[in-house]
Amino acid sequence: MTTKQAQRAATALRDGVKRLFGILPVLLIFALTACSSQNRAISPKEVRRLAGSTQAEESRRKAEKRLRSIAEAYDKETPLALALVAVDDICSGGQAKQWFFQDGKDQYKIRCALRVTAYYGADPHRIGDTLHGVFAAGDHYASPGTAGDTTIPFSHDSYRRRLVDYYRGHGPNPSGPNAQEPSQVFTPSQTLSWDTVRSSKKRLLQELAPCMKSDPPVTRCLHEPAQKTVAEIRTQYGMVFKLEFPVVDYYQVSKKGEVLIS
Repeated sequence: MTTKQAQRAATALRDGVKRLFGILPVLLIFALTACSSQNRAISPKEVRRLAGSTQAEESRRKAEKRLRSIAEAYDKETPLALALVAVDDICSGGQAKQWFFQDGKDQYKIRCALRVTAYYGADPHRIGDTLHGVFAAGDHYASPGTAGDTTIPFSHDSYRRRLVDYYRGHGPNPSGPNAQEPSQVFTPSQTLSWDTVRSSKKRLLQELAPCMKSDPPVTRCLHEPAQKTVAEIRTQYGMVFKLEFPVVDYYQVSKKGEVLIS
């Protein structure tokens, strides 16, 4: 090796050492930050403790009670007969700090969410009257001064009037002459679906998915009645309606310990 080559090698070595020592403080800060309590994944033990807290239990009870009361209102105020209620409830712990590909799951200690779905029986020969009854109840809740206007949000708008006429045999398919038989009305707060009854090829509502393992208070899955199936409701009444609600976040605690949703 020549003298110049040796000098160049020594210079490269010195520069490499300088870069290494420049990076070390950054790596040290990164490691210390990753070990802080706000950046660690939440343990299953902590998730269970938070999910079973008095505040979480009360929030869970209130959220479920509100959705069940809406499902029961359809039974009381419309021709639909409530036959089955499904409840899925899960609390999940926050993940470790996501330095890349962030999806927000590292921002909370715990997030609890609830889904309620109700199934009803109805007479397939009177589906027009059944839908009219649902929309009439929605008219009532939409009237000025009526409390709880989101209980039944489906009122007699133009499309739904034509839908009732269609099922009563007084008008064409409101979705168009070549469209499939309507089987759903929708708002952001609720979706009401039903078995088709006029098409030659029927589209029937599917069975419930099997319950996940219940492990309260972290996970719960209820089917009431427990052994009831969609097929049994159809056999008993003739057709099935399904009322779905969006997933409701009812309890959430940030990594800093602040209650964000309750």
